[in-house]
Amino acid sequence: MKKKLSLFLSAAMLLTCTSCTNDNSDMTSELSLTSESKPATDITAEINSAVYSKLDFKNTSEYECASKGLIDAPEELELTDAEGKVIWSQKAYSFLEDYEEAPDSANPSLWENTINNNLYGLFEVTDGIYQVRGYDMANLTLIKGDTGWIIFDPLMSVECTQASMELVEKNLGKFPVKAVIISHPHVDHFGGINGVMESEQAADSSQPIKEQIASGKIPVIAPEGFTEHAVSENIYSGKAMGRRANYQYGTLLEPSETGKLAMGIGMGQSLGTVSFVAPTYEITSTGEKISIDGVELEFQMTPGTEAPAEMNTWFPQKKALWVAENCTGTLHNLYTLRGAQIRDGSAWAKYLTEAITLYGDEVEVTFQSHNWPHWGNDTVNEYLSDTAAVYKFINDQTLTYVNQGYTSDEISNMIELPEKLAENWYTRQYYGTVAHNSKAVYQKYMGWYDANPVNLNPLEPSESAKKWVEYLGDTDEVLKKAKEDFGKGEYQWVAEVTNTIVFADPENKAARLLCADALEQLGYQSESGTWRNAYLTAAAELREGNLAKYADTTKNTGDMQKSMTPQMLFDYMSILLDKSALADEDFKINFNITDKKEQYVIHVKNGVLLTYENASSDDAALTVSTPCEALFYIVIADKDGIKETMKLEGNEELLNKLVENMNQFKVLEAADFNIVEP
Repeated sequence: MKKKLSLFLSAAMLLTCTSCTNDNSDMTSELSLTSESKPATDITAEINSAVYSKLDFKNTSEYECASKGLIDAPEELELTDAEGKVIWSQKAYSFLEDYEEAPDSANPSLWENTINNNLYGLFEVTDGIYQVRGYDMANLTLIKGDTGWIIFDPLMSVECTQASMELVEKNLGKFPVKAVIISHPHVDHFGGINGVMESEQAADSSQPIKEQIASGKIPVIAPEGFTEHAVSENIYSGKAMGRRANYQYGTLLEPSETGKLAMGIGMGQSLGTVSFVAPTYEITSTGEKISIDGVELEFQMTPGTEAPAEMNTWFPQKKALWVAENCTGTLHNLYTLRGAQIRDGSAWAKYLTEAITLYGDEVEVTFQSHNWPHWGNDTVNEYLSDTAAVYKFINDQTLTYVNQGYTSDEISNMIELPEKLAENWYTRQYYGTVAHNSKAVYQKYMGWYDANPVNLNPLEPSESAKKWVEYLGDTDEVLKKAKEDFGKGEYQWVAEVTNTIVFADPENKAARLLCADALEQLGYQSESGTWRNAYLTAAAELREGNLAKYADTTKNTGDMQKSMTPQMLFDYMSILLDKSALADEDFKINFNITDKKEQYVIHVKNGVLLTYENASSDDAALTVSTPCEALFYIVIADKDGIKETMKLEGNEELLNKLVENMNQFKVLEAADFNIVEP
């Protein structure tokens, strides 16, 4: 069955792809290569079929947990924004109902996870605790107090959060929001906050938490360091992450039997409006207790696990443990494919065992920001300990191999979970994988270098590829051999050798199409939804060319940029700066941040932007007085905004020079760099 790409990709297919219409037409014809998506080969079908004998598909415990406690759900779920654009759809996965077993083009384990993730609606977790699941990548969680709601992790998009609250109010009544608690600084857990509160409703952050709660305003509670990490991940490297997210989340793929499936923690990204409200109170230590609207909460800090700042929450009155994204019903990432800081597998395990020590005797249910709860004291403790054991094994076994002299690529091909741990449905490799998580451990302890001096400073990929092609000689003969190996099911090797040819000559149509066919089969075989998305997206771009311009994106309110500190904004300027253009410059500018009553000096020294906090320089040739938010006008090179909001005293040309060279990438546009070709 042919892969169903979205309508905009179908339209793109009607256009002539320059990279797919040049030479090698004879070889393309000789090898019977076409630009159409292909069905699963017999070898892929056989590999996928074998999964049924490796796993216990009669064990439906995860499906039972996913469906337990359903209160209400619409017959079909498809959410749109104010302009009518679809921003979230479970309806798109109706094809799941057409199959009694997984089709040949899907790993049966991932197929089962997709079925579970397609269960959506309002669910009761336990008395007074509810979740709306399947309305976004994450869950909207609500705890009923004496008079209102405590909201946990208000999703990624405002529209999805609003739709979730409509379902809640239809079934449970309308109550005021008494507090919002955000477990960690990933956008799918806070971006929808304006769907449950207006920014103006936030409590006064200068007040103690008890006064915030009593004020009638809404406290926004998060772990220590929340804002810093939210900004550093979503702003500093956000452009690159956004482009790479096209591959990880499958935003360029249509849900289908040969397209996008679930990815372990949900169906993918919603595409609505992203908002941001800075926390009014930060939790700083494990054991801190707060009472909100008659509900007692105790917090457990878990930094360096799934996020640099993260926390679990214990509800002693309900014997319920919220584990944030530290347990998610799937193997998670020590390294996420879109790019992020490496996570600490040993620390992750430690905080889960700490949770067992603190709450294991009493806990009766555990629930989290993705997927579904688990019930019963024995089940919960096993769920926590099994998850801890998986992360600890990946960490420790990788280091065992490291100390035996193995390199990152060798380890990722060697490491396998112990059989008993691998059998657990809730730690299967739907999101993260053992292979790429082992690479994260290697990077954390050993860095990128494998100690072989040949790899100290290798040629850049295109130059290396050109030399390989030169040494290989006749690329047509190489492609013939690759097509033979494709027939043997050696898809990884075929992808590697043909992609080398693509990097040497991106106009080699036969290499592009054969590489795409190989990647497609790897995608069909993948148990990890993110690997499947990456393989299939790469295949689409090899066939059609760079598709980044067709990617749907979220709407940004700018709230996060407005929450950046002056230091963060100066750091961002330094990233944007054309350092070579200013390599001969040496000047200083004083900045008086009027609304924060802070002073900074920036020193452009040979193209490098240095920042001095709480400082003023007599050598500065220019002094700028400005509110903090207006610094963003420099970032986006908005000269009119600068003129309207900033007072300049001194050599104004220095600021103009800075602004004119803030040009290394387009801040307000999505990145569109190539990935699978040079």
